[in-house]
Amino acid sequence: MTGIDIRKPLKKFLPHLLEAKAAQLREAETVQRIERFFEHVLGYDGLADISREAQIKGKYCDLAIKIEGAIAFLVEAKACCEPLRDRHVDQAQQYASKANVRWVVLTNGIQWRLFHLTFEEGIDYEIAFDVSLEDPQGIDVAATKLALLHKQAVRKGELEEFWQQATALGPVSIARGLFREDTLRVIRRWIRKHEGFLVDPEDLAKSIHEMLSTEAREQIGPLRILRTRRSSPRSSGSRTEAREQIADDADDESPTEAEGDDDLKLEREASPAQPSQ
Repeated sequence: MTGIDIRKPLKKFLPHLLEAKAAQLREAETVQRIERFFEHVLGYDGLADISREAQIKGKYCDLAIKIEGAIAFLVEAKACCEPLRDRHVDQAQQYASKANVRWVVLTNGIQWRLFHLTFEEGIDYEIAFDVSLEDPQGIDVAATKLALLHKQAVRKGELEEFWQQATALGPVSIARGLFREDTLRVIRRWIRKHEGFLVDPEDLAKSIHEMLSTEAREQIGPLRILRTRRSSPRSSGSRTEAREQIADDADDESPTEAEGDDDLKLEREASPAQPSQ
């Protein structure tokens, strides 16, 4: 997160937004207050950094926020009393795609949603954060997130850094590392050592998948285990790899085979030694 603290100016400006909702101001009047919010709370110059009803290839968005003349993100604003809906994002992302802008803010002054867009295969978007200024108990959390939109934070690349970290620690990224054959092998080895039971890799993956929240599973999609190739050691300096490979192969024995070996060992220990002739 950014080191910029906007709690004081945010709390000072907040009554203007709450009054707008109570008075049920129209969208145009709400946009005016949101524009002032970017000036007084987030550090932008009203003349140099904020463009109202910016035209982008024949389309208009409510606000375009610029850093040194280049559009950093777009703002789609709604009336304070109007709930934010998914179709509002669809409208804003069309503007962003035409300008190749990857950040869109959707707000009614009270609720703030930041979206990150990608354009590799069509237009896709993910929510970076969603905060509300209506709950006094959540103001500090909201201030921390909204500070990422501060002019200095965007200029220093802190918004992009936040997204990289959020992506790296998100369900999709963690799932890529977790549902791998080699990762599951390590977990199976631990379970076998401490529980005395060799679990099936697919059963283990399914169990882990079911432990995740519904939201995480929806983001990850269908369960798939990434198969990894086992490269054979080619030089005498790869003895450690060879030993690890042998250990992995031993761990890959079926539970029946492992239990059979243990039974045979116990049977031999229990049998009395035969006297020599």
